[in-house]
Amino acid sequence: MNTPQRALPKLAVVKLASCDGCQLTLLNCEDELLALAGQVEIAHFLEASSVVRPGPYDLTLVEGSVTTADDALRIRRIRAESRHLVTIGACATAGGIQALRNFADVDEFRRTVYARPDYIDTLATSTPVSAHVDVDFELRGCPIDRGQLLEVITAYLAGRKPDIPDHSVCFDCKRRRTVCVTVAHGTPCLGPVTHAGCGAICPAYGRGCYGCFGPGRSANLPALIPLLRRDGMDEAAVERFLRTFNAAAFDEAAFDEEPRS
Repeated sequence: MNTPQRALPKLAVVKLASCDGCQLTLLNCEDELLALAGQVEIAHFLEASSVVRPGPYDLTLVEGSVTTADDALRIRRIRAESRHLVTIGACATAGGIQALRNFADVDEFRRTVYARPDYIDTLATSTPVSAHVDVDFELRGCPIDRGQLLEVITAYLAGRKPDIPDHSVCFDCKRRRTVCVTVAHGTPCLGPVTHAGCGAICPAYGRGCYGCFGPGRSANLPALIPLLRRDGMDEAAVERFLRTFNAAAFDEAAFDEEPRS
């Protein structure tokens, strides 16, 4: 008697408003991706294949932020057909660099950028997926780290919680014996308030951290901002420094809570 073959868990990778960089991180896993393909059914991944199989999906990876009314409807549909939903990258976890619109007039942007702004249907804000539906895990970064991505996928396939570090970039600087650029050279750096994941690349080359992985859970921005000013940044420069890849995550509350002299 033939034993029925066990169905493989279904993996979906979907995109909202983003640059596709985090999906490319998965494609660039190469040998690991080949091994992964033998353990799951890649049912929906338009970056890799035009073949789309219907849900429900055991694990869905979502790249991109919610920037249109259609995005908001679509992410609710995706959540409904996903057993586990994991957001990947700064866009999906914090609204991305496109969340700069949150601090300005989106209609003015439309008029300035597009020849026919009446053709553009968009929301006034760019928001993370977690602002619209429940998310099982958020994997940060711009782009995400390849090793962390594989850990998240492996963990959910094994039925356990992902083992992703929750310390700051400063910890990684110490581990690779990088001299602190702020202490040694007075270089503005977001390392003390940024979630680890990049391996502290920028400080290793004498540059301050730009906050690609967003604020850590215990980030103390009100304590850091005076140090940025001490190192030569005025208020406008501090705002620009914080409003990059994770613009909405390093929000204006940091300035409101800062003790004024």
